[in-house]
Formats: sequence, structure tokens, C-alpha cells
Amino acid sequence: MAGMQNEPRVIGGSNRISAIDVSGNTTPVINSKDFDHQDIINGPDQKPGWRNFFSFVGPGFLVSLAYLDPGNLETDLQAGANHRYELLWVILIGLIFALVIQSLAANLGVSTGKHLAELCKAEYPIVVKYCLWLLAEIAVIAADIPEVIGTAFALHILFKIPVWVGVLLTGFSTLLLLGLQKYGVRKLEVLIAILVFVMAGCFFGEMSYVKPPAGDVLKGMFIPKLSGHGATGDAIALLGALVMPHNLFLHSALVLSRKIPNSVRGVNDACKFFLIESGIALFVAFLINVSVIAVSGTVCSAKNLSGDELDRCSDLSLDSASFLLKNVLGKSSSTLYAIALLASGQSSTITGTYAGQFIMQGFLELRMRKWLRNLITRCIAITPSLIVSIIGGSSGAGRLIIIASMILSFELPFALIPLLKFSSTTIKMGPHKNSLIIIVFSWVLGLMIIGINIYYLSTSFVDWLIHSTLPKVANVFIGILVFPIMAIYVLSVIYLMFRKDAVVTFIEPTKLDASAQVSMESGENDNDRGQELRNVPFREDLADIPLPQ
Repeated sequence: MAGMQNEPRVIGGSNRISAIDVSGNTTPVINSKDFDHQDIINGPDQKPGWRNFFSFVGPGFLVSLAYLDPGNLETDLQAGANHRYELLWVILIGLIFALVIQSLAANLGVSTGKHLAELCKAEYPIVVKYCLWLLAEIAVIAADIPEVIGTAFALHILFKIPVWVGVLLTGFSTLLLLGLQKYGVRKLEVLIAILVFVMAGCFFGEMSYVKPPAGDVLKGMFIPKLSGHGATGDAIALLGALVMPHNLFLHSALVLSRKIPNSVRGVNDACKFFLIESGIALFVAFLINVSVIAVSGTVCSAKNLSGDELDRCSDLSLDSASFLLKNVLGKSSSTLYAIALLASGQSSTITGTYAGQFIMQGFLELRMRKWLRNLITRCIAITPSLIVSIIGGSSGAGRLIIIASMILSFELPFALIPLLKFSSTTIKMGPHKNSLIIIVFSWVLGLMIIGINIYYLSTSFVDWLIHSTLPKVANVFIGILVFPIMAIYVLSVIYLMFRKDAVVTFIEPTKLDASAQVSMESGENDNDRGQELRNVPFREDLADIPLPQ
């Protein structure tokens, strides 16, 4: 704490104020080159208002690609086919909650100069730190499973190869994608985004053709309901596919690749611009997810379906969903659908790679080459996908996507609770901490999701034990093994919620000494004295992230 009392030291060099060092050196460093008092308030050469917005565009849209991955498409298709429009409210609540927590993640990075993984490393004991790191890595792998299977389905549709062969080929497709990044990653990402939005356009076009009843769609969107067999499980899978824990680590780091003006106004504007950007990106993702559910629900509930279409709707998966678009695309529906599905899987690979990099760097201070990091993650994700696709075929692979989405939902508290606590406390955020309204809203939604997860986990397992056909001895053994794991899960969530944060990572802005500053800059008057400096974060190690500018 003694370092908190130190005065800022002035050095030469780049015109930046250093980010906070959570390793113990809490003395802010102020650069003297081209220093100006007006920079404290407005920032050097800061563009006025909205003209500055486009320099912050990029992180939110890259993160939003994860909300359009094969896992989302699979859960949307099954939710629509099984429950028509009854689970649209889950999409609405999930993406509103996603907007809140993604903006909190962005604000955390902007205000502290550290991303979520680094703050977790600084705050928690070593055992907790490694547990959180392991859970975050499992979340990245679980998020990669739908991408593996989605890519395999796309290759199956395009080239008629078995799904398990497509699963093996996904490892090579990842290496190819990362190799192509050398020739212009921004152009590649734009191309992938265009292909994803082509698929979105197809579903929008199909929705205009099948004309789902507006009253039923609005009722499903605003009246919460969980009726029918498997509705709770499908709702949890939808939430898991929408609110992914590794996205919180990712967004808090991506914002640090932007140069933010050295001023209080610069920080506030950056937080506002990142919120607007995330809002636009997630609104587009919301419309796409709604259109997929609406098309699936309308087509599969039609009365004039053929026998083959009824069979497909009863076990709808990414591999068999191209017939939903036949009204718009005709005979070419399967080809265009497969190309867009391939783009969806590969675009999500980019976000997963970056998230894995930041998680490993933040928790362990380790760095790996992007291709190696991605290859390791992909190889681990391929293993269960390969086994399930060989044994269960396309339907088994489709169910594995749902299981992976549920894993993500159960993993969410271990990234969400640290984020909510860090962004709501003065010792982490200073005056930029969450308002009371945001604290209450985010905690209520977060606890609701956590409560649903725990309820579903416990009741589903007990129901399975009761109706299991296994011998009683096997049921007892499974119960002895699983119930302690469930208890550890609940106790871990309680520990994270009620543990008091101890590590101070926010440095109070330092009042400038009038005589010292007047001697630094001529022409300043007494009205400029006593203004506050803001240590605006900028991470040179994150500045090379290839995002659209």
C-alpha cells in the first residue's frame, strides 16, 4: 500500500501514461514528451464526439462472431423445432445480459489496463488461480467442439465425406486458416463475416417467406415459459451458447489494443463507444438468432410436411437443416448453407484462438504461437467429437454440441462472478465502478442463471438415478462419485461470491502540483492547476492484434 502514496515520476519517451502494474509496482509513470495540461482533460489531438467512434470499432464485432457460431445455430434450430417460439425469451434475456457483461468486461480493461485473466491472477490464491485457469481452458475447448462438428457437417454436405473424416480434417482447416492470415487477416475476417451474414440473409429471406405469426413470436419473446419435454435443458443450452465465459476474458483484453487518449474524457468516451459498438453487434446477433428459431419453428410445425421432413424435424441438427432454406434458395440451398456453416465455424476459431492466448498469458504469463495454441485446443476438442461421430453418427455429434453448450453454461459463474465483483469495487475500478442499478441488474440476472444451472444439474441427475436401468450398486457408486462434485461446484460458487477482494489495482489520479507543472509547460494559467491525471491503459503487447481499424 505504500506505493499508493508515491508521487508520479516523470520520464521521457512515448506520450503515454503507463498502465497499472499489479505485480506490486503501483507508481504511475508520466511521460514528459509533448506533455500539455489540456491533454489531462481532453487528451492530445482528441477528435470531437462521434468522429472518434470508428477508431474503437473492432473488438465488439469480433467478439460477436462467437454469438453466431455453430453452437448457437444448433441450439437455435433445436429450440425452434422442439418448442416453436416458446424459448425466444431466453434469446432476449441472454443477449441483454450478454450486452451488460460484455460492456463490463470492456470497461474493466479500459479502466484498469489489465484484462480479466490478469486481475484474477493478481487477486486469488495460487490454488484458486490454477483452478480458474483450468476451468477457463475447458470453456475454450467446449466452445471449440461446436466449431469442429459444424465444420465437419459443412464438409459432409459439400463433399459427401463421413462426419468423422470431416472431424479429422478440421485440424488441417485450422492450420490453413491461420496460414492465410499472413496474407491479410483483416480481409480474411471480413470475408468470413460476409459469408456468415449471407447465411443470416438466407434465414431472413426464408422468414419473410414462411411468415411466422407475429403474435406468437412476440409472446414467445416477452412471456417466459418452460413447457414441454426437455424445455429446461434446451433453455440452458441456449444460454450456454449465448453467454460464453471465454468471451469475457477475450473482450476485456481486446479493448487494450486500442489507443485511448490520455484523459478522463478519453476513458469515459472509450467506455461509451465500446458499449455502443457491442450494442450494435449484439443486436445484429439477436436478429439472426431470432430468425433461425422462427424459421425452424414455423417450418417444422407446418401441417403439409412430407415424411422425410418430419423425420428431419424430429431430430434436427446442423447436418440436416439445409432443407429449411429450400423456399428461398431452391436446389442450391444445401451448398450455400454448407459454405456459410463452414464460415461460421472458422470465424469462431479466430475468437477462440485469441481467448486461449489471453487466458494462458494472463493466468500463467505464458505465450504460445497462435498456430500451436490453436492446434493444441483443436486436437483436444477433436477427441470427443471423433469418438461421438464414429459411434453416434450425425445425430450423436449434434447432441454433443448441446452438451458442450450446457458445459459452457455451467462454467459461466467462474468467469462471471470475478467480473461482477471486480467491476463493482472501488479498489479495482475507482470512480469508474458500476452504478447501483447496473450492480443490482447484473447480479440478479447472474444469480438467476446460476440458480437455474444448479437446479437443473441436481434435478436432472436425481431423475436420471431414479429412472436408471443400471444395477443398484452402480447407481450408488455413481451417486457417491457425483454428489461430492456437485457440492464442490456449489461451494466454489459461494466462495467466489462472498470472498472479499483484497488486491488494490486502481491508482487514484494524482493532483498536479501547480508550481511543478507550470515549470514544465509555459503559457498555462492558474485555472489549469489541480486538475487530475488519469493513468490510461495502453498495452504494447496487445497492440498487434489484427482487428479492423
